[in-house]
Amino acid sequence: MESKTILITGGAGFIGSHVVRLFVNKYPNYKVINLDKLTYAGNLANLKDVENKPNYEFVKADIVNAEAMFKLFEAYQFDAVIHLAAESHVDRSITNPTEFVFTNVIGTVNLLNAANSIWKDNFKDKLFYHVSTDEVYGSLGDEGLFTETTNYDPHSPYSASKASSDHFVRAYFDTYGLPSLISNCSNNYGSFQFPEKLIPLFINNIKNNKPLPVYGKGENVRDWLWVEDHARAIDVIFHKGKVGGTYNIGGHNEWTNIDLIKVMCAILDKKLGRDKGTSEKLITYVKDRAGHDLRYAIDSTKLKNELNWVPSLQFEEGLEKTIDWYLENVEWMENVTSGNYQEYYEKQYTKR
Repeated sequence: MESKTILITGGAGFIGSHVVRLFVNKYPNYKVINLDKLTYAGNLANLKDVENKPNYEFVKADIVNAEAMFKLFEAYQFDAVIHLAAESHVDRSITNPTEFVFTNVIGTVNLLNAANSIWKDNFKDKLFYHVSTDEVYGSLGDEGLFTETTNYDPHSPYSASKASSDHFVRAYFDTYGLPSLISNCSNNYGSFQFPEKLIPLFINNIKNNKPLPVYGKGENVRDWLWVEDHARAIDVIFHKGKVGGTYNIGGHNEWTNIDLIKVMCAILDKKLGRDKGTSEKLITYVKDRAGHDLRYAIDSTKLKNELNWVPSLQFEEGLEKTIDWYLENVEWMENVTSGNYQEYYEKQYTKR
């Protein structure tokens, strides 16, 4: 396979670290540059197993800094970008929407401008791959699925910022011919997820006998995608996807929040040696989130038919693997919840 220099933004985050690991290990001819600002959600300890590989390099930078992005593209002459860097927590977007506009919209445009400027004389074999979310489509009723042609209808500041970045990527393809791809995924779960998100948060709370805050009645439905399946999908879309196209990535696993939480309680009661029903007593219903979409569900037929991708795990199996990982990786969780993980960069990288 030919050599390439690939920029992966947000590579120290949850999904990004899985994509970085996959590309570094699977493609030794690729030089993988992991760019991350190392906000609270970025953790280089997620990549301990690849940090010394000869085809991996970390760069600390902020995509909101346009000059830094241009210099980076100039220095490395990237052949491709896989863009995952984003603010992604809906609750935080409600509290501070401006931060989401800067990172998700301005940051994406800065990367597009840098790529377009450096590549403009030769787009051959170049690619800007933007990783997005199903939340741009809005909310579904009891029936139906999101497809690649579903109209955009974002309801939160987070989803609005991601919808805007999607539109900019398409605009640069249409206006400048910048070779690009977009994928929109459902809710991810798995190892290395920051414990503000439902599954790792509730695993940690159940383990420590803390309340399990459930929005409304817990009737909101989400489609769950194992993060390693998502990384595989990104791999196949990157290498075989049709330039200018969009691909939806779903896990084919719809669960109401309350049913998911009860399954987690049952699994953890068993693994922690507790009486059946013990952890369910921790469930606490709280006021619903503003603009809380009722249901998301992805139709991945296009991805299956065109690129032969299907999820490898059913949700129950993936959930059990995920719970086992968090129970076994106590030090990782303690470092994240205490904030000590942020010292990893200083210890490992400032001496280099």
